[in-house]
Amino acid sequence: MTKGEVKKVVLAYSGGLDTSVIVPWLRENYGCEVICFCADLGQADELEGLEEKALASGASKLIVRNLREEFIRDYILPTMQVGAIYERKYLLGTSFARPIIAKHQVEVAALEGADAVAHGATGKGNDQVRFELTYFALNPHLKIIAPWREWTIRSRQDALDYAAEYNVPVTATAEKIYSRDRNLWHLSHEGGVLEDPWNEPEEDMFQMSVSPQAAPDEPEELTISFVQGVPVAANGCQMGLVELVDYLNVVGGKHAIGRVDLVENRLVGMKSHGVYETPGGTILYTAHRELESIVLDKETLRAKDRIALDYADLVYNGRWFTPVREAYDAFVQTTQRTMTGDVRMKLYKGNLIVVGRRSAFSLYNEDLATFGPDMVYNQKDAEAFIKLYGLSMKVQALMK
Repeated sequence: MTKGEVKKVVLAYSGGLDTSVIVPWLRENYGCEVICFCADLGQADELEGLEEKALASGASKLIVRNLREEFIRDYILPTMQVGAIYERKYLLGTSFARPIIAKHQVEVAALEGADAVAHGATGKGNDQVRFELTYFALNPHLKIIAPWREWTIRSRQDALDYAAEYNVPVTATAEKIYSRDRNLWHLSHEGGVLEDPWNEPEEDMFQMSVSPQAAPDEPEELTISFVQGVPVAANGCQMGLVELVDYLNVVGGKHAIGRVDLVENRLVGMKSHGVYETPGGTILYTAHRELESIVLDKETLRAKDRIALDYADLVYNGRWFTPVREAYDAFVQTTQRTMTGDVRMKLYKGNLIVVGRRSAFSLYNEDLATFGPDMVYNQKDAEAFIKLYGLSMKVQALMK
């Protein structure tokens, strides 16, 4: 007995246990053709053997798009340039991956004549919102199927049993400890021992970074160069965006940079405990902010900081394709016009130490800041300024 009128569905497919099981489940419950779509966002070896697995699971085809360049240019960079960080720690690696996947999923649905889209996000998490808000924004006519909100599968063992029943090839086992999400920006870890936030993450969990104890005993110096807010080089070597992020992940990971242990507030109302590895992203965020410190004036920096809080919420909550996000981007892009220069750092055992910054657009004036002989700033002028600045406080004191 099928659930509804669906002829063809495009499934956001990773090849993991959940999405592999979803393929035969869709065919059984909706009687429809299933096209698997995978966005290459830098998952590395996770893409190996994906087509064979999709077809063996019952899909009619697998479509893979290399979106790594677009991912950095159109999603990561705008978020970094505004300085958006969710709950003071999270650099949003999974959050902005979902709208680009869903955007191309909608495009594939149009090209393939599909009338539905499906995803493997659970009914407890944020990803279901991120996928579905993007579908709403880009094609509200598509039917949305979220198997985790419909099926009777409730555990990893249930999914493995279903895979065995339908001869779905999976490499997962019931002993798999962590739920992970990987792309070229980060690697996230949830589940297992992390479900108790008192537990320390096990060292063998980490894949992109070493521990501070295992990092080199000597610091490594690194200079990041920007042109109008876009990182273009490391240590004077020009690189494309994908190449640069890959390089910084290696360098940062070697020095234990970018590990975050966070108890965060999910959009759906519960808290979750996750560990993130974002070595290259941490380097870029830090360098970008340091360059801003000498290039942007105080009021502009404060305005960006206020926007950054809202922007982080927009990204985390799946509201990427909204007018307000576009408006924020328009403002931030005006602030990046003079964001050209270099930031010098030392990487040492989990520490990212900024040791220098320079720009032809720097607002730092050594003549004004000097503690030496000063021919520009008359210190006596400060007396009248302080009297006016503190007038309200003086009046309050007199009234008492």
